[in-house]
Amino acid sequence: METMVAKYVSQKISKTRWRPVPASSLQQPDVFAAGSWDNEENKVSLWSIGDFGAIHMEEEYLADPKLLCDIRHKGDVMDLQFLDQERIVTASSTGRVTIFRHHQGNQTLSEKQKWEHAHRLCECVKWPRSSTAPGVVCNNPEIVSVGEDGRINLFRADSKEIVRTSISTIHAVIFLRTTEILTVNSIGQLKMWDLRQQGNDPTHIFSMANERVPLHCLDRHPSQQHVVATGGQDGMLCIWDVRQSRTPISLLTAHDAEMWEVHFHPSKPDHLFTCSEDGSLWHWDASTEVMERPSFLLGGRGNVSLSRSAVGQSFSQSLMTAWLNSDPTKGHLEINDLLPSSTLSVNSLDVLGEYLVCGTDAESIYVLKRPLA
Repeated sequence: METMVAKYVSQKISKTRWRPVPASSLQQPDVFAAGSWDNEENKVSLWSIGDFGAIHMEEEYLADPKLLCDIRHKGDVMDLQFLDQERIVTASSTGRVTIFRHHQGNQTLSEKQKWEHAHRLCECVKWPRSSTAPGVVCNNPEIVSVGEDGRINLFRADSKEIVRTSISTIHAVIFLRTTEILTVNSIGQLKMWDLRQQGNDPTHIFSMANERVPLHCLDRHPSQQHVVATGGQDGMLCIWDVRQSRTPISLLTAHDAEMWEVHFHPSKPDHLFTCSEDGSLWHWDASTEVMERPSFLLGGRGNVSLSRSAVGQSFSQSLMTAWLNSDPTKGHLEINDLLPSSTLSVNSLDVLGEYLVCGTDAESIYVLKRPLA
């Protein structure tokens, strides 16, 4: 059953992330973190959805997410990631990278560790409109932060020192493997870096053919790590195969404005999610069952077929991954807009298990639940 609740929080939300659950556990996510931006006082907050999906015998009832605790954050929250069950890492517009600890006994947050000048102060007035914001990614105990100040910083959670710094203009970063990261930048490049190598040169550079459109976000396929999705200033969704091709495998016409985040579903990667400055939150369904079952979540946009959305590519299931099949006679791609009509930016999303959370400039957090078939 498709369900959704909107929580007005009186702050513009820049980032939302689910607290991780053990990979072997059947537990659904129950706590998420949120970070704010462009407010007189910005915060990092933790929220519980509790029995979000509980249904009364005679009527459906959705309880609002409950605020567990929050803490003041110096500057705008540019990025936010869980390091583990108790620790949260943030990147700030002031150039600071901070680790916060959640004390579950008394439901408080405290500052555990900080690197005050990890990046130069962002001189931007507005984010995410500006592209100077830093980003972070975690692979406990290692943390990588990036920014358009030209720095790639490698930290370890148990050390106050910066382990390593490289120079490259960057918008976002993910771990590809334990010792490799992928980054995107303002000239349409996807770069691969080996953390074992010294120096400032990437091991591989991928780029948009004949274009220098800024890329803002990226994610990798959870089981086929060579498959990478990116989004950028033109709102287009790009699929890359970093094993062999130096240009995108697929280009899909998508949002009407900047794409701020893209995420594969961590356990059902035929499903992908994107959000945009145009106020939309999209679910992309490339599964083999797409013709046989109802849409995931709200499906407010209806079906968008391959011929409308893809450029010379199709997305039928293959032995490798649904996102790399190139037979145009077999493909079908369904796209659904999951939110009511909105004119304000959807800045961040995260999906885990049956739940999706997103944050907006409308000072609202949306939580959605619907099992994937």
